[in-house]
Amino acid sequence: MLEQLSELPDDPILGLAAECRSDPNPEKVDLTVGIYMDESGHCPIFKSIARAQEKLIDEELTKAYIPAVGDEAFNIGMRELIFGSDSSALNDGRISSIQTPGGCGALRIGAEVIQSAAPGAKVWVSDPTWPVHIPLLGSVGLNFETYRYYDPETHGVDFSMMLDDLSNAQKGDVVLLHGCCHNPCGADLTMDQWKQLTQLSQQQGFTPMIDLAYQGLGAGLEDDVAGLRFLADNVEEVIVAASCSKNMGLYRERTGIILFQSESSSSARAIASQAKVAARRVYSMPPAHGGILAGLVLSDSKLKEDWIAELDAMCIRINSLRDQLSTHLTAACGRDFDFIRRENGMFSFLGLTSEQAKSLRSEHSVYMLDSSRINVAGINANNIDYFVKSIARVTN
Repeated sequence: MLEQLSELPDDPILGLAAECRSDPNPEKVDLTVGIYMDESGHCPIFKSIARAQEKLIDEELTKAYIPAVGDEAFNIGMRELIFGSDSSALNDGRISSIQTPGGCGALRIGAEVIQSAAPGAKVWVSDPTWPVHIPLLGSVGLNFETYRYYDPETHGVDFSMMLDDLSNAQKGDVVLLHGCCHNPCGADLTMDQWKQLTQLSQQQGFTPMIDLAYQGLGAGLEDDVAGLRFLADNVEEVIVAASCSKNMGLYRERTGIILFQSESSSSARAIASQAKVAARRVYSMPPAHGGILAGLVLSDSKLKEDWIAELDAMCIRINSLRDQLSTHLTAACGRDFDFIRRENGMFSFLGLTSEQAKSLRSEHSVYMLDSSRINVAGINANNIDYFVKSIARVTN
């Protein structure tokens, strides 16, 4: 039976990262995978997470399964972090959640619950979007429509076209939104645009689903969810899939959460039961380590204070890199790269052709996707000059 299977190609992003690792050029630059890198080019462990881990090692007495919903402190902390402690839905018991294996697991369980409620429901995704969205959500039988989002001419959100497309979204449809730091383009919605989307959701009756993988890496922990919170305060039904990979550095610990805001506390309990049953058939029990670490950080005032300070420093560094790239690329290439400064988070489309992106890889060992999407956090003081000169060589 199994010998009939054919070999499938590698994931294009992971494949490029592997190609970069095998490149012997000492000046190679890896801007492929969405992982935060520090000035030394390493993915750091948060000091607050390391201290939480020491505490866990000292206090942990068992390796028995944790509850199906996950670590209690993690669930409580993440609900407050995302919706705010003053959320009426939170205080009324209208928000339920379960811990998942990363943001991917959160998206999958969200899709399972949607499929249970409305088999074959239509999910609207942005063009472009994170390429794994469609296989993750579509694997349960959901259907898709796209809405226009990014304008490559202005390097920003084409909001009028977005509204025009989403005016066709109806009650029973799901509209997938990026909470902040849009992956892959870095162009985010303004607060006014979030308000207009909220009004459209009220009018059309569609359910917003928000992928929140980068809270704290755009403009800060609170600012990055201001639009999400406005929407949640004014729309009864909202789904949020969140990840702690980036903002806590828990990549390999696979720490995520799916949250459901519903119209009543009884509905919240029913949805939670559906999510737990879905999790049982997909992966059975959530991994404990990352969720417990995140829960310790979010529930300990000193650890949380230290974590926020570390996260703020990361955010400041990313925004500083955006300023530097914008200035240096504009000067070196004789074209306007100011859009990089206006974007948020780790990603940006540089506006290069696929041929230029391929030339950068083959001639200069600068690795980015063919779309010219880069991970800004892969730039540092040691490679920025080489990177800018390489871009100038292929564009001039």
